[in-house]
Amino acid sequence: MSGLGPSESALLETILKEAPVGFAFFDTSARFQRVNPTLARLYGRAEEECIGRLPHDVLGEAAAEAHVAAVDRVLAGEPVVYGDQFPPFGPAGAQAARWAPSWFPTHGEGGEVDGVALIAVDLSDRLRAEGELRRSEERYRSLLEATNQVVWAADPDGAVAEDCPQWRAVTGQRREEYLGRGWLDSVHPDDRPRVERSWDDSIADRTVFDETFRVRTCSGDFRYFRSRAVPMMRGDELSEWVGANTDVTTQHEADDMRQRLTQQLGEAALRTVRLQKATADLAEALTVDQVVQAMGEIGRSAVGADRTTVAEIGGDGLRLRVIGRAGEPAAGSAPDHTGLMSLAVREQRPCIAGGPLELLGLLEEDEEAAAFVKATDERAWAALPLLSGGQPVGALRFAHTAPRDISDEEKVFLEALAGQCALALERAKLFEREHRTAEALQASLLPEALPEVQGIRMRAFYRSGTQHVQVGGDWYDAFPLPDGRVAGVLGDVMGKGIKAATGMSRVRNALRALAFSMPEPADVLTGLDRMFDATEAVDQVTTLVYFVLDPGTGQIDLSNAGHLPPLVVTERTEPWLLETEPDTPLGISSERGHHKFFVQPGNTVVLYSDGLVENRKRSVASGLEELVTVASQAPPEVVGDPQLMLQYLVEGMLAGYEQDDDVTLLAVHLPVIEAAPEQ
Repeated sequence: MSGLGPSESALLETILKEAPVGFAFFDTSARFQRVNPTLARLYGRAEEECIGRLPHDVLGEAAAEAHVAAVDRVLAGEPVVYGDQFPPFGPAGAQAARWAPSWFPTHGEGGEVDGVALIAVDLSDRLRAEGELRRSEERYRSLLEATNQVVWAADPDGAVAEDCPQWRAVTGQRREEYLGRGWLDSVHPDDRPRVERSWDDSIADRTVFDETFRVRTCSGDFRYFRSRAVPMMRGDELSEWVGANTDVTTQHEADDMRQRLTQQLGEAALRTVRLQKATADLAEALTVDQVVQAMGEIGRSAVGADRTTVAEIGGDGLRLRVIGRAGEPAAGSAPDHTGLMSLAVREQRPCIAGGPLELLGLLEEDEEAAAFVKATDERAWAALPLLSGGQPVGALRFAHTAPRDISDEEKVFLEALAGQCALALERAKLFEREHRTAEALQASLLPEALPEVQGIRMRAFYRSGTQHVQVGGDWYDAFPLPDGRVAGVLGDVMGKGIKAATGMSRVRNALRALAFSMPEPADVLTGLDRMFDATEAVDQVTTLVYFVLDPGTGQIDLSNAGHLPPLVVTERTEPWLLETEPDTPLGISSERGHHKFFVQPGNTVVLYSDGLVENRKRSVASGLEELVTVASQAPPEVVGDPQLMLQYLVEGMLAGYEQDDDVTLLAVHLPVIEAAPEQ
């Protein structure tokens, strides 16, 4: 340092004192000639305690030996000696520091080695950074192991250049098989085109690669992996691709299971809705034909069947008899074959055939079945027994023109559907029996024929309500009286069934008896009131119109017990209603009125029940107005024929409405008498 000028010496002195590195200068005998404050603090000594002293006087034995050995090696000619890291020798508060010493020779003006310099650098920051980096790498490796990820890298062109033992352990590939694009060979053949195309697109566009695919493992099975790789950019240049493959088999299986469960729940809900709709549709089917028609629609919409067949067990209790089918067979196709339905009835279980071979197997190679299979275009069948009270009453069959597998859930649905069909079929058969009985009873309570009386024409019309199987309370009657006049009546006993029918029969018979003894309408109704009080219940409401007609004069005497007003239709004027104030229904005490008017030749008087003018969509008042309107539009040939007139009124009044009650009419027509030609 003697060659330095004053300013350089001052600068060097400042650097040595302020620098964060430790510095010492030893002479050739290893004595301290200079120690800067940083190194003195490291030794735990003051600077002046070190100057002129040997290392053994300043340091502990081991540290002193290390210092002396390093000085000797430098003096022996080594250009630099690096020492091991050593801790501070002083106060405990400095224990966190780690220093790296290095010794090198110093030279005099003549170039000779005149001493050794020691520089000690604090490595604690670098060591901490290395420790943090090491811990970060350990955490990253642990995280990858915990998440079952395999990290890989590829060059900018997408070729794998680095080995990945973890991935090869999964796939069983050798190193040379894996590198480049060999990793794609482990991808499932069905997934590889998609994965390879996506990898090429990512490379071309420098976008993230993210695909899930199946990988063949070393055991030969396939597992699902998600591969995600990102491009590593340095400025505008792509340096490499870094990716991770994650085994997502468990997640994929869980998702697949969840999707299947969702699908099954959706299908179960759909089957429930379909069964509810089928139940509602079958509940509205009143006849066997309507049940078959409803089942055909249900088979098409809810089951996907091309044809639906319903059969019942015949009277012998052995053979099935087809009572209805829906879905037309193809031209030349074989008719229905009942073999599978018979099997379902015998074994009282569903019989399913997903194809012709299964059908022949179930029917044990029956010759008729073999002929049927050759002739029909049907290729899948489901037959179910129809059970009522645990006993078979028939069978239901769905046929498909293409092979079809039926799951256990669908089979349960079909069994429930067959149960609803059996109930509907039994209900329809009972309805038809009761309906036939009701019609026969109704016919027995009405007159077989109207009387033939010179000078008048009488016609009647009766139609039972389509929604009722019970006998109704509507009735009409007409009969000649001893004095040459004709009596007629049309009435309505409120209600349905035997109670209404017996009440109607009593009123009808009593009216006939009273009419022959005192035929005037007011007297007849008064007598009926007394009978009604004695025999009928208070809630048995009965209304009627009773009239007596003189054919010679056209005079009509009429009494109305709470019934609708008669309609008068003429040839020359507008029709009208006999707006006479109606009396109360039978059995309600009142003084019976008596109305007299004349019917002109060519006119028709029509009595009718409320079923003609009233329904769920039309009130009585609007119905009466519509009745007059319809009658006014009748052509002349209809007005002159009472039978045509009644048909015309019924068609005109019920058009566009659903009949929900009995419709009864009685017409009396006085024809025009043409004068005899002069002789």
